[in-house]
Amino acid sequence: MAIPTESFFLQPGAEGTLQMQIRQMVANGILEGRFRPGEKLPSSRKLAAHLGVSRITVTLAYTDLLADDYIAARGRSGYFVSDNAPEPPSFPARSPDRTTVDWSRAIGQRFTGLDMHTKPADWASYRYPFIYGQADPTLFDSANWRLCGLEALGRKDFDALTTDYFDSDDPQLIDFIARQTLPRRGILAKPDEILLTLGAQNALWLTAQVLLTQRRSAAIEDPCYPALRGILQQSRCHLHAIPVDRDGLPPEALPRDTDVVFTTPSHQCPTSATMPMARRHALLERAEAEDFLIVEDDYEFEMSFLKPPSPALKSLDRNGRVIYVGSFSKSLFPGLRLGYLVGPAPFIREARALRASVLRHPPGHIQRTTTYFLSRGHYDALVRRMGRAYEDRRRVMERALHDHGLTVAGSGSFGGSSFWMRAPEGVDTEVLARDLARDSVLIEPGAPFFSGPEPPGNFYRLAYSSIPAPRITEGISLLAKALASRRCG
Repeated sequence: MAIPTESFFLQPGAEGTLQMQIRQMVANGILEGRFRPGEKLPSSRKLAAHLGVSRITVTLAYTDLLADDYIAARGRSGYFVSDNAPEPPSFPARSPDRTTVDWSRAIGQRFTGLDMHTKPADWASYRYPFIYGQADPTLFDSANWRLCGLEALGRKDFDALTTDYFDSDDPQLIDFIARQTLPRRGILAKPDEILLTLGAQNALWLTAQVLLTQRRSAAIEDPCYPALRGILQQSRCHLHAIPVDRDGLPPEALPRDTDVVFTTPSHQCPTSATMPMARRHALLERAEAEDFLIVEDDYEFEMSFLKPPSPALKSLDRNGRVIYVGSFSKSLFPGLRLGYLVGPAPFIREARALRASVLRHPPGHIQRTTTYFLSRGHYDALVRRMGRAYEDRRRVMERALHDHGLTVAGSGSFGGSSFWMRAPEGVDTEVLARDLARDSVLIEPGAPFFSGPEPPGNFYRLAYSSIPAPRITEGISLLAKALASRRCG
């Protein structure tokens, strides 16, 4: 029996190449049981004419399916569904008719309801996306990333691609971090003092799980990275939120019972404040005197296009009290989810064991692809290109903010990718953000960054990492008009 040509159609807006779509179309028909073993497929000529694609596209799709034994070729008779093709399940899929579980009682610990910062999934469709931490496709070196990914798929890297490292990491990537990445921040570390993580957030979670208990106390900056506050709340430790000033975290404000301090000294999140050297030394001295540990999240140090970044806090640590968190996700792309922890070997050993019990290790192919991208020099070239673009965008935004009289609460002394803003008293930036979105303007309300039941509602963040320079001035103009209408009202 021949399968009618009309059984095939391309979905509008489907992702992937035409060849991939045709391959998936045939494979899905087989997996769903609509195309059965022995049935004849349309010829490549007929299917190409029906779909409006080239014949070679269909031929290549059929060749892929042939290699995977979904279809079989029979001389001059054409292509047929293979007798060895995967069979559809013999039982129907179904969901329970009703549930008798009381999930309000069955759930022993809740992780929802915490203040997490979210961004619209379709942020790229907005004309003025002043949002932080998203990759700009006009800046990212996708061509060389693709080449590095293909190289990592090669035969010589078969072990790196397929091996279950269990509790270890790609030695080539660890070696690069130890010899190239960390020395740039003044840090020397041995391989057993480095652990790869699924981004900085995963590194912070591992750290909290290893260091904190319900009897221990942690101090965080206020405002701070919302996900960190959520992580520490989940650990059920005693949590102290310390208000930051123009120089970041003030060491003298730390409570005496502090066990672990979480800080972003080089680029405070979200105010962009940089902790001066005198304050860094004071924090380290207090840590030694009062026997507490420091977790340093050193994000965005690469974006130091105004002047060289300050030395990492860990580079000043002479007593092994600083645990360092780094990430490639901010400078490459957030979906990479690849970061690293650096700390004394006993701490890394425990964090490694915890990681192994949860996710074993980041995917080997991602590790090796990143290694090639770093070691071939593509990463440094990307950072330089981003720095030039960010400097240009920052200059345009500074001028627009000044011209419209908007208040900058924090702008970063060495660069970065955002401004921390303060709206007039009484302005709710959550409401402001919703109204601006209707004009295709995205801003980030500041309330989720603050601790406490009544966070200030008039702060917001404007990032320039994802918006082209020519659109910044017009977007700031729309923001200023929205704020002016609220003052008049």
